[in-house]
Amino acid sequence: MEHLAEVKNLKKYYPAKKKLFKERQYVKAVDDVSFYIDKGETFGVVGESGCGKSTLCKTMIRLTEPTGGSVFFNGRDIASLSPEEMRLMRRHIQIIFQDPYASLNPRMTVRELIKAPLDIFSDASEEEKMEEVFSAMELVGLNREFMNKYPHEFSGGQRQRIMIARALILRPEFVCCDEPVSALDVSVRAQVLNLMKDLQEKLSLTYLFISHDLSVVRYLCDRIAVMYLGRIVEIAEKDELYDNTYHPYTRCLISSIPIPDPEVKRHAMILEGDVPSPYNPPAGCHFHTRCPYATKECSERYPELREVAPGHSVACHFAEKIREGRA
Repeated sequence: MEHLAEVKNLKKYYPAKKKLFKERQYVKAVDDVSFYIDKGETFGVVGESGCGKSTLCKTMIRLTEPTGGSVFFNGRDIASLSPEEMRLMRRHIQIIFQDPYASLNPRMTVRELIKAPLDIFSDASEEEKMEEVFSAMELVGLNREFMNKYPHEFSGGQRQRIMIARALILRPEFVCCDEPVSALDVSVRAQVLNLMKDLQEKLSLTYLFISHDLSVVRYLCDRIAVMYLGRIVEIAEKDELYDNTYHPYTRCLISSIPIPDPEVKRHAMILEGDVPSPYNPPAGCHFHTRCPYATKECSERYPELREVAPGHSVACHFAEKIREGRA
């Protein structure tokens, strides 16, 4: 299968406030991350709040400039493009933000909001642009009567549909979805997820889907990457990840998923301690301070992301032993 996007050793560091007589510290929000996304697939990224998921999404499409690494889109390194070249590339790469209300200009009508990308990139007439707007609204289930209304007049689910229509009106190939349903009610969340699935089939879209909800990711995604403190600790196809979990952090996340059956009991793995400071992460494996299987080696050497099964990679020194129960 053809790789639409490929990330190699991507880094995004934020400088912290410099203290007198001390070296400047950096928050390593994304630290040496590599993965690929095939054309037509949905690639999920999960992890705790603050692990670097959203920063990864924004850095990958250059909403924030990367500190290092490369991002290839259709074989072209977009991390090295000039501002004008990147502007033209944005026809093919779009994003759906987490909070639809904060992402929509409250002074613009729905018609103006959805038409804005066409005003930037299209030379079509106003009539042709409006036909595109009506087509996009119909595609996401919005009535034409809504076109002169403002964002505050809609529910959260309707606002997210406006965001989706605006992102798709240029017919992009690749869409970054930064927790697009986390602010919605459960029933509305299901509607939006089903809409995104349908649109992916109709328009041949490829998604990068960011979420902290593992049940949502399992429903929508084909492959999943698990992040912890700016690094990927496990990548696999969704069924492989849930059925054959190797990394102890992934195990803890999966064990915390609620089961909608009172008769079924699950033993949740409770992590001890807090997430280490991103200013000064622990040496070696960043997870060793909370890992029940950690040894001295874990505190001295960071484990490389290595393949333990076909298509299944893990960053853990003792992944096989933990999986077999020998650790």
